[in-house]
Amino acid sequence: MDAAMSPSLKNTLAGLLILSVLFLILERVFGRVRGPLLRRGWLTDVAYWFLTPFVTKSISRAALILPAGLLVWCGVATVEDLRSQSYTGFGPLSRQPVWLQAVEVYLLADFLSYWSHRLFHGGRWWPFHAVHHSSEDLDWLSSIRVHPVNDLVTKLIQVSPLLLLGFNPWVTLSTAPFFTLYAIFIHARLDWDFGPLRYVIATPVFHRWHHSRQPEAMDRNFAGLFPLWDLLFGTFYMPRGRRPQDFGVAGGFPQDMPRQLWEPFRRLRR
Repeated sequence: MDAAMSPSLKNTLAGLLILSVLFLILERVFGRVRGPLLRRGWLTDVAYWFLTPFVTKSISRAALILPAGLLVWCGVATVEDLRSQSYTGFGPLSRQPVWLQAVEVYLLADFLSYWSHRLFHGGRWWPFHAVHHSSEDLDWLSSIRVHPVNDLVTKLIQVSPLLLLGFNPWVTLSTAPFFTLYAIFIHARLDWDFGPLRYVIATPVFHRWHHSRQPEAMDRNFAGLFPLWDLLFGTFYMPRGRRPQDFGVAGGFPQDMPRQLWEPFRRLRR
Protein backbone atom coordinates (compact mmCIF):
# COMPACT_ATOMS: atom_id res chain seq x y z
CA MET A 1 0.00 0.00 0.00
CA ASP A 2 2.88 2.36 0.85
CA ALA A 3 4.52 1.71 -2.52
CA ALA A 4 1.29 2.63 -4.30
CA MET A 5 0.98 5.98 -2.48
CA SER A 6 2.12 8.95 -4.58
CA PRO A 7 4.89 11.23 -3.24
CA SER A 8 2.45 14.16 -3.14
CA LEU A 9 -0.02 12.19 -1.04
CA LYS A 10 2.79 11.02 1.26
CA ASN A 11 4.00 14.59 1.76
CA THR A 12 0.47 15.84 2.41
CA LEU A 13 -0.14 13.12 5.00
CA ALA A 14 3.27 13.65 6.60
CA GLY A 15 2.67 17.40 6.84
CA LEU A 16 -0.67 16.80 8.56
CA LEU A 17 0.88 14.41 11.09
CA ILE A 18 3.89 16.62 11.85
CA LEU A 19 1.86 19.80 12.29
CA SER A 20 -0.78 17.95 14.33
CA VAL A 21 1.87 16.86 16.83
CA LEU A 22 3.55 20.29 16.88
CA PHE A 23 0.33 22.23 17.49
CA LEU A 24 -0.98 19.62 19.90
CA ILE A 25 2.01 20.49 22.09
CA LEU A 26 1.79 24.25 21.50
CA GLU A 27 -1.96 24.55 22.04
CA ARG A 28 -2.29 22.08 24.90
CA VAL A 29 0.84 23.08 26.82
CA PHE A 30 1.37 26.77 26.04
CA GLY A 31 -2.23 27.58 25.11
CA ARG A 32 -3.63 25.58 28.05
CA VAL A 33 -6.39 24.24 25.77
CA ARG A 34 -8.83 21.82 27.37
CA GLY A 35 -11.52 19.65 25.87
CA PRO A 36 -11.66 16.84 23.30
CA LEU A 37 -8.78 16.35 20.86
CA LEU A 38 -11.15 16.08 17.90
CA ARG A 39 -13.17 19.31 18.10
CA ARG A 40 -16.19 20.21 15.98
CA GLY A 41 -15.38 20.56 12.29
CA TRP A 42 -12.14 18.60 12.53
CA LEU A 43 -13.14 16.15 9.80
CA THR A 44 -14.16 18.99 7.45
CA ASP A 45 -10.77 20.65 7.89
CA VAL A 46 -8.93 17.40 7.25
CA ALA A 47 -10.90 17.09 4.00
CA TYR A 48 -9.72 20.60 3.03
CA TRP A 49 -6.15 19.62 3.94
CA PHE A 50 -6.24 17.05 1.15
CA LEU A 51 -8.37 19.12 -1.23
CA THR A 52 -5.98 22.08 -1.14
CA PRO A 53 -2.79 20.58 -2.65
CA PHE A 54 -4.60 18.43 -5.21
CA VAL A 55 -7.43 20.73 -6.32
CA THR A 56 -7.26 24.27 -4.91
CA LYS A 57 -3.55 24.82 -5.63
CA SER A 58 -3.95 23.43 -9.14
CA ILE A 59 -6.73 25.94 -9.81
CA SER A 60 -4.73 28.77 -8.24
CA ARG A 61 -1.81 28.18 -10.60
CA ALA A 62 -4.08 29.72 -13.23
CA ALA A 63 -3.41 33.02 -11.44
CA LEU A 64 0.08 32.92 -12.95
CA ILE A 65 -1.17 32.63 -16.54
CA LEU A 66 -2.30 36.27 -16.81
CA PRO A 67 0.94 37.96 -15.65
CA ALA A 68 3.08 35.42 -17.51
CA GLY A 69 1.12 36.05 -20.71
CA LEU A 70 1.45 39.82 -20.30
CA LEU A 71 5.22 39.55 -19.77
CA VAL A 72 5.56 37.55 -22.99
CA TRP A 73 3.19 39.86 -24.90
CA CYS A 74 5.11 42.96 -23.78
CA GLY A 75 8.36 41.36 -24.90
CA VAL A 76 10.13 41.54 -21.53
CA ALA A 77 10.34 37.76 -21.24
CA THR A 78 9.99 34.66 -23.35
CA VAL A 79 8.30 31.39 -22.48
CA GLU A 80 11.78 29.85 -22.14
CA ASP A 81 12.77 32.63 -19.71
CA LEU A 82 9.76 31.96 -17.51
CA ARG A 83 10.53 28.25 -17.42
CA SER A 84 14.17 28.84 -16.48
CA GLN A 85 15.25 29.13 -12.87
CA SER A 86 17.92 31.60 -14.00
CA TYR A 87 15.30 34.20 -14.96
CA THR A 88 15.56 37.08 -12.45
CA GLY A 89 12.91 39.52 -13.62
CA PHE A 90 13.28 42.75 -15.60
CA GLY A 91 13.69 46.48 -15.15
CA PRO A 92 15.26 48.51 -12.34
CA LEU A 93 13.53 46.64 -9.51
CA SER A 94 15.08 43.34 -10.58
CA ARG A 95 18.57 44.87 -10.38
CA GLN A 96 18.27 45.55 -6.66
CA PRO A 97 19.94 43.18 -4.18
CA VAL A 98 17.80 40.10 -3.58
CA TRP A 99 17.46 40.89 0.14
CA LEU A 100 16.05 44.34 -0.66
CA GLN A 101 13.64 42.86 -3.20
CA ALA A 102 12.51 40.39 -0.54
CA VAL A 103 11.72 43.20 1.91
CA GLU A 104 9.77 45.12 -0.72
CA VAL A 105 7.98 42.07 -2.07
CA TYR A 106 6.78 40.90 1.35
CA LEU A 107 5.58 44.38 2.27
CA LEU A 108 3.74 44.79 -1.04
CA ALA A 109 2.36 41.24 -0.99
CA ASP A 110 0.88 41.80 2.47
CA PHE A 111 -0.50 45.20 1.40
CA LEU A 112 -2.21 43.61 -1.61
CA SER A 113 -3.42 40.73 0.54
CA TYR A 114 -4.94 43.22 3.00
CA TRP A 115 -7.06 44.80 0.27
CA SER A 116 -8.04 41.51 -1.36
CA HIS A 117 -9.09 40.31 2.09
CA ARG A 118 -11.27 43.38 2.55
CA LEU A 119 -12.75 42.79 -0.92
CA PHE A 120 -13.91 39.33 0.16
CA HIS A 121 -15.69 40.74 3.20
CA GLY A 122 -18.34 42.45 1.12
CA GLY A 123 -20.93 41.95 -1.57
CA ARG A 124 -20.94 38.91 -3.82
CA TRP A 125 -17.46 37.87 -2.73
CA TRP A 126 -18.40 37.29 0.91
CA PRO A 127 -20.04 33.84 0.49
CA PHE A 128 -16.77 32.47 -0.91
CA HIS A 129 -14.83 33.87 2.05
CA ALA A 130 -17.52 32.82 4.53
CA VAL A 131 -16.25 29.27 4.00
CA HIS A 132 -13.04 30.26 5.78
CA HIS A 133 -14.96 31.94 8.61
CA SER A 134 -17.30 28.99 9.13
CA SER A 135 -15.09 27.24 11.73
CA GLU A 136 -16.84 27.51 15.07
CA ASP A 137 -13.96 25.93 16.99
CA LEU A 138 -11.00 27.79 15.56
CA ASP A 139 -7.51 26.30 15.64
CA TRP A 140 -4.43 25.92 13.40
CA LEU A 141 -6.12 23.42 11.07
CA SER A 142 -8.99 25.86 10.40
CA SER A 143 -6.56 27.96 8.34
CA ILE A 144 -6.76 25.45 5.49
CA ARG A 145 -10.55 25.85 5.10
CA VAL A 146 -10.51 28.07 2.00
CA HIS A 147 -12.79 28.02 -1.05
CA PRO A 148 -10.86 27.53 -4.35
CA VAL A 149 -12.40 30.73 -5.79
CA ASN A 150 -11.18 32.68 -2.75
CA ASP A 151 -7.67 31.25 -3.16
CA LEU A 152 -7.56 31.88 -6.92
CA VAL A 153 -8.62 35.54 -6.73
CA THR A 154 -6.36 36.27 -3.77
CA LYS A 155 -3.33 34.80 -5.55
CA LEU A 156 -4.19 36.76 -8.71
CA ILE A 157 -4.35 40.05 -6.79
CA GLN A 158 -1.30 39.30 -4.68
CA VAL A 159 1.15 37.89 -7.23
CA SER A 160 0.31 39.52 -10.59
CA PRO A 161 1.32 43.12 -9.76
CA LEU A 162 4.63 41.96 -8.27
CA LEU A 163 5.57 39.94 -11.35
CA LEU A 164 4.50 42.77 -13.69
CA LEU A 165 6.62 45.26 -11.72
CA GLY A 166 9.66 43.18 -12.65
CA PHE A 167 10.63 41.73 -9.28
CA ASN A 168 12.60 38.50 -9.20
CA PRO A 169 9.85 35.89 -9.76
CA TRP A 170 11.42 33.39 -7.36
CA VAL A 171 11.39 35.96 -4.56
CA THR A 172 7.78 36.79 -5.44
CA LEU A 173 6.63 33.17 -5.52
CA SER A 174 8.34 32.47 -2.19
CA THR A 175 5.60 34.52 -0.53
CA ALA A 176 3.00 31.78 -1.10
CA PRO A 177 4.48 29.05 1.13
CA PHE A 178 5.59 31.61 3.73
CA PHE A 179 2.16 33.23 4.07
CA THR A 180 0.54 29.78 4.14
CA LEU A 181 2.70 28.64 7.05
CA TYR A 182 2.24 31.92 8.89
CA ALA A 183 -1.52 31.73 8.41
CA ILE A 184 -1.49 28.30 10.04
CA PHE A 185 0.34 29.76 13.04
CA ILE A 186 -1.94 32.78 13.59
CA HIS A 187 -5.06 30.59 13.61
CA ALA A 188 -3.70 28.52 16.51
CA ARG A 189 -5.45 28.48 19.89
CA LEU A 190 -2.73 30.54 21.56
CA ASP A 191 -3.11 33.68 23.69
CA TRP A 192 0.03 35.21 22.21
CA ASP A 193 0.09 38.89 21.27
CA PHE A 194 3.90 39.38 21.34
CA GLY A 195 3.65 42.22 23.86
CA PRO A 196 5.32 45.38 22.47
CA LEU A 197 5.47 43.78 19.00
CA ARG A 198 1.68 43.49 18.85
CA TYR A 199 1.59 46.48 16.47
CA VAL A 200 4.46 45.20 14.32
CA ILE A 201 3.57 41.63 13.39
CA ALA A 202 0.33 39.65 13.29
CA THR A 203 -0.23 37.26 16.18
CA PRO A 204 -2.75 34.53 17.03
CA VAL A 205 -4.71 36.97 19.23
CA PHE A 206 -4.74 39.59 16.45
CA HIS A 207 -6.07 37.19 13.82
CA ARG A 208 -8.45 35.29 16.06
CA TRP A 209 -10.20 38.62 16.72
CA HIS A 210 -10.71 38.79 12.96
CA HIS A 211 -12.59 35.47 13.13
CA SER A 212 -14.73 36.47 16.11
CA ARG A 213 -18.37 37.22 15.38
CA GLN A 214 -18.61 39.51 18.40
CA PRO A 215 -20.08 42.78 17.00
CA GLU A 216 -17.09 44.94 17.94
CA ALA A 217 -14.71 42.60 16.08
CA MET A 218 -16.55 42.41 12.78
CA ASP A 219 -14.50 43.41 9.72
CA ARG A 220 -11.31 44.01 11.67
CA ASN A 221 -7.67 42.86 11.44
CA PHE A 222 -7.39 42.03 7.74
CA ALA A 223 -3.57 41.95 7.54
CA GLY A 224 -1.89 38.58 7.29
CA LEU A 225 1.56 39.67 8.49
CA PHE A 226 1.87 43.41 9.22
CA PRO A 227 -0.84 45.07 11.38
CA LEU A 228 0.51 48.34 10.00
CA TRP A 229 -2.14 48.24 7.26
CA ASP A 230 -4.98 47.90 9.78
CA LEU A 231 -3.52 50.74 11.86
CA LEU A 232 -3.26 52.96 8.77
CA PHE A 233 -6.75 52.23 7.44
CA GLY A 234 -8.67 52.13 10.71
CA THR A 235 -9.43 48.41 10.96
CA PHE A 236 -7.12 47.46 13.85
CA TYR A 237 -8.79 45.85 16.89
CA MET A 238 -6.93 44.12 19.72
CA PRO A 239 -8.07 45.31 23.17
CA ARG A 240 -5.69 44.57 26.02
CA GLY A 241 -6.82 42.09 28.63
CA ARG A 242 -9.47 40.46 26.43
CA ARG A 243 -9.39 37.40 24.24
CA PRO A 244 -11.56 36.67 21.17
CA GLN A 245 -14.45 34.23 21.50
CA ASP A 246 -17.56 33.12 19.60
CA PHE A 247 -16.21 32.14 16.19
CA GLY A 248 -18.10 31.34 13.01
CA VAL A 249 -20.44 33.03 10.51
CA ALA A 250 -23.31 35.11 11.84
CA GLY A 251 -26.53 33.40 10.82
CA GLY A 252 -24.81 30.05 10.32
CA PHE A 253 -23.14 28.28 7.42
CA PRO A 254 -22.99 24.64 6.22
CA GLN A 255 -20.37 22.64 8.11
CA ASP A 256 -19.47 19.89 5.62
CA MET A 257 -17.08 20.44 2.71
CA PRO A 258 -19.36 19.49 -0.25
CA ARG A 259 -22.08 21.92 0.81
CA GLN A 260 -19.54 24.62 1.66
CA LEU A 261 -18.04 24.44 -1.82
CA TRP A 262 -21.47 24.78 -3.41
CA GLU A 263 -23.05 27.27 -0.97
CA PRO A 264 -21.46 30.45 -2.47
CA PHE A 265 -22.75 29.55 -5.95
CA ARG A 266 -26.17 28.75 -4.52
CA ARG A 267 -26.32 32.15 -2.85
CA LEU A 268 -25.23 33.89 -6.06
CA ARG A 269 -27.98 32.12 -8.00
CA ARG A 270 -30.52 33.09 -5.35
